[in-house]
Amino acid sequence: MHIGVTGGIGSGKSIVCKLFACLDIPVYDADTRAKWLTNNDPEIRRAVIQLLGEESYTLDGEYNRPYVSSLVFKNPELLKKLNGIIHPAVGKDTDTWLENHTNFPYVIKEAAIMNKARENNNLDFVIVVTAPVELRLSRIRNRDKNRSEAEIRSIIERQISDEERDAIADFKVDNGENAALIPQVLELHKLFLEKNGKQI
Repeated sequence: MHIGVTGGIGSGKSIVCKLFACLDIPVYDADTRAKWLTNNDPEIRRAVIQLLGEESYTLDGEYNRPYVSSLVFKNPELLKKLNGIIHPAVGKDTDTWLENHTNFPYVIKEAAIMNKARENNNLDFVIVVTAPVELRLSRIRNRDKNRSEAEIRSIIERQISDEERDAIADFKVDNGENAALIPQVLELHKLFLEKNGKQI
């Protein structure tokens, strides 16, 4: 089985995925792989430079994220074209990764952007990690000291709403201030093993 894990910035989806990893469940981090591919895949590099110019990469050859962000986030059409370069490459990379992890009862794909299970993807279920916006804001400020509150709020506003995430959720994990994460993850782990005919 292929389980998706998503949530807004600061919700704690990465922590939830780390807990699944502690249970020996492989985790594919789509956002981290996208960054790696953007830096290292020559076809992506050529296409990005053709779309956004030579400044898309620094003199050291690194993807110039601040420069690219300054262009695409005020131009939805440009962002769509950039995603059209990167997302298919991540899709191919995911398929290769899945082929190498078929001997596990289930695997996890972590991503900030996700469709409902079986909607143009090979996901069987989607887990949405939730937390109140103000708590998410506080977490991000503690984590990313160089980001202003206005910048963080802008990122949150650009992401899909909590209601839209609820609409794609097969399961929800509460990562609020007083929530206990480990029991929720263990319960889901047990459920996924049972669905796959396994037992803890």
